[in-house]
Amino acid sequence: MVAIQSLVVSLLLAASTWKTELCNLSPRLQKILCPRENATTVTTPIGVAHGAADTGATRFAVKYAAAPRWLPPVPATAWELPNNSTDVTALPVPCAQLDDNLNSLGTEDWGATIHGGSFTSGSATAAGLDGSNLAAATNSIVAVIQYRLGALGFLDPSGGHNFGVMDVIAAMGFLQAVVPSFGGDGSITIAGQSSGANMVRALLAIPAASSLFQSAILHSDPMDYGFLSTSVHDQILSTFTGDASCDASDVACFKTMSLDDIMSAQSNFQIAVWNNNIPAAAGQFEPIRPVLDGEMIPNPLDLTASFPSQSKPIIVSTVRNEAGSTIYQNFLDPISTATYESVVSFTFDEPRTSRILATAVYAASPDVNGVDVDQRPILEELGTDQIWRCASWTFARNWVGAGGKAFVGEYKVGATYPGNDAVPFCTAGGSVCHQDDIEIIFGTVPSPTTAQTALTKEMQARYANFMRTGSPNADGFAAWSVAGTDNVNAINLGAPGLATVGACNTSYWGNFVQYDYQVFDL
Repeated sequence: MVAIQSLVVSLLLAASTWKTELCNLSPRLQKILCPRENATTVTTPIGVAHGAADTGATRFAVKYAAAPRWLPPVPATAWELPNNSTDVTALPVPCAQLDDNLNSLGTEDWGATIHGGSFTSGSATAAGLDGSNLAAATNSIVAVIQYRLGALGFLDPSGGHNFGVMDVIAAMGFLQAVVPSFGGDGSITIAGQSSGANMVRALLAIPAASSLFQSAILHSDPMDYGFLSTSVHDQILSTFTGDASCDASDVACFKTMSLDDIMSAQSNFQIAVWNNNIPAAAGQFEPIRPVLDGEMIPNPLDLTASFPSQSKPIIVSTVRNEAGSTIYQNFLDPISTATYESVVSFTFDEPRTSRILATAVYAASPDVNGVDVDQRPILEELGTDQIWRCASWTFARNWVGAGGKAFVGEYKVGATYPGNDAVPFCTAGGSVCHQDDIEIIFGTVPSPTTAQTALTKEMQARYANFMRTGSPNADGFAAWSVAGTDNVNAINLGAPGLATVGACNTSYWGNFVQYDYQVFDL
């Protein structure tokens, strides 16, 4: 399984007794059923890999490619630890990025899961991403891939883009080549959360990447945004180069610019984003993202074009309160009806505003005894549906209509992810905010509750079966039906029954009220 951050591979150490006995009967069975148990040294096609034993797994870190500035990755030809390290226990340094205070951190010399972070931040060593428990529970190899972020990954001053996407493709090829040495059979499932899921969707749209993996899992993909068009990307690029110390046309200057200066220019770009000084089509929350270039990525995989034929099985999931942390961080106090309607108007314009406010599920809650009711819950529901939930359901319907299988779910139980713990709404009972599914899947919840432990066990069992058979159904758990082109059969995860459809039907979002990618013709 590949989760999208630097290549950190957690390898299961111990097979069960019956498997060990079968392995001893035949070299073929040994290769299929038994990983290299307890091995901290493995010979691969590109050299000897040295790892470190961990609880239930052996951990290997490797630099899977070189990344010449604003050029395609160059696959590794020798097994090399990341960041010139000689310590096999050391984890990779994050790829170059800005912290919350716009200070530069990380390096251009990165290692390889697919992680989130709006394509500007994140790493393989982010909280909760230790793959040891997941590897042990699913009897699989878990790889976490880092890839170029921000300007270095997507804003080439000469006009190039999608280098971060190229990095992930290079990592997939690397894994195909070396995983058999660790006992894997070469069957790869890719998974990502948030922008990591967006990256997975990009890979699903790239014909040349199709042979590199067999199935995909998309957690909380903000599908409302769509991929960037080349024209909007060029406007974003112009904003970035306009705030740099090099002249926008001096490509040679950018090639030799110090990393600190590049990150300073990216810091200025981020300030422009916060001040709304970028095209509205790009949006404030993920203006740097994969580009629909018509070449590497030829199809948007959304409602603006016909879906190409599909055959891969996918899992598409969201959490109950995707927009919770955003809404309650930006509005610390209750908001009135007037404020709510003003925010909707600013966000959607006409005719979307009038249509949304006239819809019962999104209409402002009535006053109680002449006193305004807090409208943040309605705003949170609207944001969750628009950006994540309904957009994901639309994608799943289209995927099925094109011949693929999609299993849709909504997390009703989560584990408060670092950062969300500062948002009272996200720590309230019953709330499951964006990212709160991460530690459930990886089995890294600190001091889990009974409900969290149960859901972790369930999801890891479902994922183990999905990786092997293409179906997330597992013994002892409720049936998870494949989505249709109308009813997606979205299962509640952590609660019984199916998720409420609400406005996530075929006639509302994407039709009566358009998604952003439709409005801005991305």
